[in-house]
Amino acid sequence: MSLEGQKILITGGNSGIGFEAAKAFIALGAQVIIAARPSHKTEMALHALGSSASHIPVDLADLTSVRQLATTYLERHETLDVLVNNAGLFPAKQQVTEQGFEMQFGVNHLSHFLLTQLLLPMMIQQGPARVVTVSSMLHKKAKLDFNSFKGDSQYNAQKAYGQSKLANVLFAYELAERLAHTQVTSNVLHPGGVATDIVRDMPWLIRALLGLIFISPEKGAKTTVMLGADPTLTQTTGTYFDQCKEASPTTDANNLVLRQQLWEYSLRATGLTADHFEAQH
Repeated sequence: MSLEGQKILITGGNSGIGFEAAKAFIALGAQVIIAARPSHKTEMALHALGSSASHIPVDLADLTSVRQLATTYLERHETLDVLVNNAGLFPAKQQVTEQGFEMQFGVNHLSHFLLTQLLLPMMIQQGPARVVTVSSMLHKKAKLDFNSFKGDSQYNAQKAYGQSKLANVLFAYELAERLAHTQVTSNVLHPGGVATDIVRDMPWLIRALLGLIFISPEKGAKTTVMLGADPTLTQTTGTYFDQCKEASPTTDANNLVLRQQLWEYSLRATGLTADHFEAQH
């Protein structure tokens, strides 16, 4: 696999799965752009990744910042070969984004929905390109509750996380359908149970136990790298992968009505009046 000359944008590429994926993509010859908050952690990641990595700052909890990320990318680059919607969080207590959405739904889904919409015109125009979305097997236990997207008086962190990961799957499948007439693919994955920063808000004992049973971020990044780089997957789209193997997602992934409802809600929530990539034509 060679990614010589390719450009890959990864949200949350400064640690965990995103960082390990960035490292692997660079080893294959790609230029990697990390979208993350400016921080010491980001500086350390960039230093470790070397001259093939660059950084565009973003706060994924603020859709205005996501728009600025897209604008900056489009100003600096003429192509985007792979967009990796990787960043995620799992706060133990309920929080809301700058625009008032429940934090996990807002960051894990809405920010990536908007970013993808804004960058797709470039990707479609250039030809073959890939959108890779990181979900979780926990999406299979989840149901969408549209009334909870702006917060829930009965907040449950795991329920909210599962819902956001289900949104990732529904989005990836619906996107694949809408891109069927293009050369851009959309796939979604479960990386495995991975010991990453996402559990940082949990009690230390739980974090310690998870560290013992979870796989390393390096192993967890393998599916992301495969979906972004494997030449045999050029035509593969609308597919769910579990640790590098094709797998079956929840039956809701094929619920066309639910997918459409989430898509329309996401357009309104992010301030888009229609599919941005369709409106460009």
